[in-house]
Amino acid sequence: MIVEHFPWLTALVLFPLLAAIPIPLLPDSEGKSLRWYTLGACLAELGLILYTFANYYDLNQNGLQLVDNFAWVPQIGLNWSLAADGLSMPLVILSGLVTTLAVIASWNITLKPRLYFSLLLLMYSAQVGVFLSQDMLMFFIMWELELVPVYLLISIWGGQKRLYAATKFILYTAIGSIFILLAALGMAFYGDNLTFNFSELAAKDYSLPMQLLAYTGFLIAFGVKLPVFPFHTWLPDAHSEAPAPVSMILAGVLLKMAGYGLIRMNIEMLPDAHVYFAPVLAILGVINIVYASLAAFGQDNLKRRMAYSSVAHMGFVLLGLAAFTTLGLSGALLQMISHGLIAAVLFFLSGVAYERTHTLAMDKMGGMGKAMPVAFGMFTAGAMASLALPGMSGFVAELAVFLGFSTSDAYSTFFKAAIVILAAIGIILSPIYLLSMLRRIFFGNPGELEIPDNTSWDIKPREAFVAISLLVPIIGIGLYPKLATQTYDVKSTELASRVQNIRLAQDTANHGPFYAQVLTAPELLASRLSTTSIR
Repeated sequence: MIVEHFPWLTALVLFPLLAAIPIPLLPDSEGKSLRWYTLGACLAELGLILYTFANYYDLNQNGLQLVDNFAWVPQIGLNWSLAADGLSMPLVILSGLVTTLAVIASWNITLKPRLYFSLLLLMYSAQVGVFLSQDMLMFFIMWELELVPVYLLISIWGGQKRLYAATKFILYTAIGSIFILLAALGMAFYGDNLTFNFSELAAKDYSLPMQLLAYTGFLIAFGVKLPVFPFHTWLPDAHSEAPAPVSMILAGVLLKMAGYGLIRMNIEMLPDAHVYFAPVLAILGVINIVYASLAAFGQDNLKRRMAYSSVAHMGFVLLGLAAFTTLGLSGALLQMISHGLIAAVLFFLSGVAYERTHTLAMDKMGGMGKAMPVAFGMFTAGAMASLALPGMSGFVAELAVFLGFSTSDAYSTFFKAAIVILAAIGIILSPIYLLSMLRRIFFGNPGELEIPDNTSWDIKPREAFVAISLLVPIIGIGLYPKLATQTYDVKSTELASRVQNIRLAQDTANHGPFYAQVLTAPELLASRLSTTSIR
C-alpha cells in the first residue's frame, strides 16, 4: 500500500519547516492569529509523530526502521538519509511535546511575532532532523541549522544582557561543532570507501589511534552542548537571558541532542575507543554533579540556579554511559527523557513568576506563596522531581544510573566507591539548593516587590495546562518507568552488551583487568596505539 511506503520520517522533518513559510504572508501584525497557526502546526506535527510511531514502528525490533534514503547532493556523497530506532524515537517524541508546549507558553509574545514563531518552527525541524539523520553530513547540517534560531531568539527576545549571552552561546557551540565536522571527515575518508552513512561508518575497521582521535573530537563537540565542565559556562548565561519558552526547548531538548550524539557516535560507532574513554566520562560526570551542585548555591538569579542544576543532572548521563551495563545505559537514556520534562516545567514556571514580578533575582521575589498558591504547588512538584523524590521520574533515572554503575564489573571497588560517594554528595546537595530556592521565592522577604493580597497573580488556565502536561508524564514515568523504557530497551540492551563484550575481550587479551593494567603499566596503551585495530 502507498501508506506503508510513504516517507513518514521525511514528512516529520520537513513539515515544521514548510509550515513556517506562509507565516510572513498571514494577515496579522499583533501575532494573535500567528500563535494559533503555529500551535496548529505544532499539534499537527506532534500528532504525526505519534501516529507514525504508533502504527509503523516496532518496539521489539533492534535495527533501523522507517528508513528514507535519497541522493541529495551525490557530488559530495550527501544523502537525505533518515531512520528511527530506540535511541531516536523517544527523543523525537520529547521534542514534539516540549516544542508544542513552548508555543503555548509563548502566547504573550508581541515583539516581531512573525519572526519569533517562524524561528520556533525552524528549530523544530532541525531538532527532529538531528535525531533522525543517518548521514553524518546531514546530521551536521541539522545540528548547525538549530544554532541560528536559538541565537536569534535569545538576542532579540532575551533580557538585558541578551547580546552577550547569545554571542557566547553561538561562539561556544559553533566552535564545538567544528570538531563534529573534523571527526566526520576523518571517519568518512578512512579506508577504501568514502561514506557518510552511519551504518557504513560504524562497520569500518578503524585503527585505535583513529578511533581515539575521532572520539576526542566528538567528545569535545558534544561536551560543549551537554554541557560538560569546563565547557559549561555558556549555559547559565543563555538561560538567564533567554525567554522562558526558549529555555524550555534549550534545556528540554537541545541538551539531549548532545547526549544522543555521545551514544550514537562515541559509543555505537567507536566502541573500542569508548573502552578507553569510559573512566574519563565517569570522572567528568561526577565533576559535573558536584561542581554544578555547589555552584548552584551561589546563584541569586532563579534561572541561573536551575541552569546549574541542569549541568549537574547531565553528569548522571555521563555516569550511566560509563557503566558498561544495560541498567547504566538505560538510566542515562531515562535521565535524558526525565530531565527534558523536569527542566521544561521548571523553566516554564520561572517564566510565569517573571511575568508577575519582572525580575529573576530571588532576593526580590520573596513572599509570593499567598499570591500564587497553585503555582507554588506546581513549582514544588517540579522541584521534587528534580531532586529525585521517589514516585517521580528523576528518582527512577538516577537510581538506575547508580545501580548500573555500582554493579559494573569494569572498575575496581575503590574507583566505583569513590565515584558513587561523590555523586551521592550531589544527590544530597540538590534538595538543599532547590528547597532553599522555593523558600526564598515563595516565603522569603519580598523586599521592594508589591505583592497583591489576593490570588490575582496565580497561574492561569493556559499556564496550568502547560505545567500539568509536563508533570503528568513526570509522575507517570516515576510510577511506571516502562512507559519510557520500553521505547529503547531493545536498543540499549544490544548496545550495552556490545561495549561490554569489547571490554571483556580487552581483559582477556591483557590477561587481567584492562583498566588496572593501564594505570600500572602505561606502556600497555602505547603498544595498543601501535596496532592497526583492536577488534
